[in-house]
Amino acid sequence: MNGATAWTLYEARLRRVSAHIHNHLDEELDMDKLGEIACMSSYHWHRVYRAIHGETLAATVKRLRLQRAAGDIVGTHLSVGEIAKRSGYPNLQSFNRIFKSVYGMPPAQYRKKGSHTAFEPSPNGKIAAMFDVTLRKIELIQLIGVPHLGSYMQIGQAFETLFGTLHVRGLARPTMRMIGVYFDDPDIVPAEKLRSIACVSTDGDVAAAPPLQAQMLDGGEYAVLRHKGPYADMHKAYQWLYAEWLPASGRQLRDSLMFEEYLNNPREVPPTELLTDIYMPLD
Repeated sequence: MNGATAWTLYEARLRRVSAHIHNHLDEELDMDKLGEIACMSSYHWHRVYRAIHGETLAATVKRLRLQRAAGDIVGTHLSVGEIAKRSGYPNLQSFNRIFKSVYGMPPAQYRKKGSHTAFEPSPNGKIAAMFDVTLRKIELIQLIGVPHLGSYMQIGQAFETLFGTLHVRGLARPTMRMIGVYFDDPDIVPAEKLRSIACVSTDGDVAAAPPLQAQMLDGGEYAVLRHKGPYADMHKAYQWLYAEWLPASGRQLRDSLMFEEYLNNPREVPPTELLTDIYMPLD
């Protein structure tokens, strides 16, 4: 077996393991089962996964469970106990402790006082939150990405496939910008039908061989809102941009895609420190 064939096998195995993790977040992490899916002993596969993704399988599962739980706390009326059970925690106490260690407060308090509450309307119907919005002119951006169909909160699976593929093909570059492009309005389109693509920027020198596909973003002027905090809060930031900033700005929207650029890595910083630039195209 030559080197290229070996990396192709690793690439397929990475995709299978990633898909299994995302589809079985509610279940106990079974290292032997993941080893079987990867067609490799769990002893070796765990090290391969960490070398490529930069974190252990257990850390990935913990991060994804808490990210989904934060989304449920912000976006649903499920009880904290139900969310804890859905997230695979044996009891409410352990869920409260782990959630607080990552998000800075226990889940019940986060629901009432978390960063998302800055976007709640005041009695006059206005959203009290204020953000710095800058205007930027950019050139056309060439991207390479992996499509995702389903909840926008689950696009992380596509990003894992993207970075795993780039890594094993020797295409990853430190200068690549991490960008998410979202094609549908989650207030209108059912979650299971939402279309998006997890991307990195490229100079056009990366071949769009499956599962990768090419994507482009139009150049021009954009309003850019820098959002700090968990991805679960992002939907509220969009609402503020459309409902508050856009009418007050006197500007018109351009018929181009909005997109998000992720300025740091959720594997490396806590959710409260995540930085995201939201780009709104303007005429």
